[in-house]
Amino acid sequence: MSKRTPTATLRTSRASLLAAAIGVVLGSISVAATAADPTLSPQDYEKSKAIYFERCAGCHGVLRKGATGKNLEPKWSKKKADGTVEEGGTLKLGQERLEKIIGLGTEGGMVNFNDILTKEEIKNISTYIQMEPPAPPEWGMKDMLASWKVIVPPDKRPKAPETKRNLDNFMSVTLRDSGEVALIDGDTKEIVNIVKTGYAVHISRMSASGRYIYVIGRDGLLSLIDLWMAKPEVVATLKSGIDARSVDTSKFAGYEDKYAIVGTYWPPQYVIMEGDTLKPLKIVSTRGFTVDGEYHPEARVASIVSSPHKPEWVVNVKETGQIKLVDYSDIKNLKEVTIESSKFLHDGGWDASKRYFLVAANASNQVAVVDTKEGKLAAIVDTKPKPHPGRGANFVHPKYGPVWATSHLGSDVVTLIGTDPEKHPQHAWKVVEELTNHGSGSLFVKTHPASKNLWVDAPLNPETEVAESVSVFDLNNPEKPAEVINIAKLADLPAGKAVKRVVHGEYNAKGDEVWFSLWAGKTEPSAIVIMDDKTRKVKTVLKDPKLITPTGKFNVHNTQHDVY
Repeated sequence: MSKRTPTATLRTSRASLLAAAIGVVLGSISVAATAADPTLSPQDYEKSKAIYFERCAGCHGVLRKGATGKNLEPKWSKKKADGTVEEGGTLKLGQERLEKIIGLGTEGGMVNFNDILTKEEIKNISTYIQMEPPAPPEWGMKDMLASWKVIVPPDKRPKAPETKRNLDNFMSVTLRDSGEVALIDGDTKEIVNIVKTGYAVHISRMSASGRYIYVIGRDGLLSLIDLWMAKPEVVATLKSGIDARSVDTSKFAGYEDKYAIVGTYWPPQYVIMEGDTLKPLKIVSTRGFTVDGEYHPEARVASIVSSPHKPEWVVNVKETGQIKLVDYSDIKNLKEVTIESSKFLHDGGWDASKRYFLVAANASNQVAVVDTKEGKLAAIVDTKPKPHPGRGANFVHPKYGPVWATSHLGSDVVTLIGTDPEKHPQHAWKVVEELTNHGSGSLFVKTHPASKNLWVDAPLNPETEVAESVSVFDLNNPEKPAEVINIAKLADLPAGKAVKRVVHGEYNAKGDEVWFSLWAGKTEPSAIVIMDDKTRKVKTVLKDPKLITPTGKFNVHNTQHDVY
């Protein structure tokens, strides 16, 4: 019997439980209105509903109105600038075309699912999205308080670290399909613990002190991990909603870790809670009108960062294109500044000075810049299609001075934007250069103050060779063509059906190693490949049956101090 069989069985049982849970949460609706409508059996309908939540809702929305991805309603219409009405929808695309799109992916940034889903699953999900979407329930304070658990109270937790390990160089690694994070000692490369968390953890964020890791899952489950314990474990949890992506803490002087905030995709809202217990304190809806003046019922919170200049969070609302500056100095009398930018806001990061926050507006092909010191919009920068920076990357360009970089889902470029309005005003908030990536479908760019390299992935490209490789640019000479390295081949994993997508480079604390995830199929071996940043050669490959579909990796020091 294969050594991986117990793990595979565990994955299967968890997937079944997740599908059942989603079926309860999203509710049930009639699977066919008339004999002429697309139909599925009740079993296939429920399974397709779970697949949509797991694989599609993040980009296309729970209500399927679109954001980073296209509108997937059965029928839609919109008025164009010239006054004519455009009509479309999944019913118009039809079964055969939908199956091809889902199976093969697109150059615009949609991954091919023919190595992720079976032919039958692709057929059924193509039918499912031609049917009316079910409306999920709300999730309020009563639900949150019922879900809230303090496993280890603050007064029972360690008073000092119970380990001599270098906690600054720990990595919190998302194990997407097992609903866990692996805590890895970056010095010794040992898996210290694998902690059960929410499904498909989107990000790990560090407390201001660096002691706690806040882990938010796609299912809305927030887990608080205490690194000071001899074996780090979850000490509190809160189900913040049905679907969530973002979390951060209060980091301004005098408020360190007093509060935490989660932004949810469904219901569209953010939740403020106690930083050390996760007790929910306040819920604020983000539903409202877009920058175009149209009401949107699914205005999801895409990303949140904590300002170092004020007791304030920068909350980015995807569908409305509104950026909220949330003042947490008085939770009872909460104040917000609303900044209009562009649709659909997604992820972003600080410039090197940490005064300006740059956030991608995917659908508008723009990057919005917020001056958090002045509390206003500084600029909107036009870019190539679908910028997707993660946190982005900061470095000093030999010609243009300080720049911030983003890669793109929908274009094979890396965009460099000038970020120094004081010493380099002629370049500030302009695209100063576009570097050629090895393909579109990129999710992350990464560098480090100690490095002279810029690493760029392309995991959502439908071409296997592209998805399994990265581009590496020389920051001393950015115009020089990138070196393209096939990271997947360096791991020497057994051949399988799934593409071994290389995703999310993350530096160690020193900045001399770059860690990449090989995101393979749920039942196939994955790995983490550690590259020597200076030589660009493979240094270590972490292979373990417990490393199930690793994706994001978050170094404690770099995440705590916003080093990118």
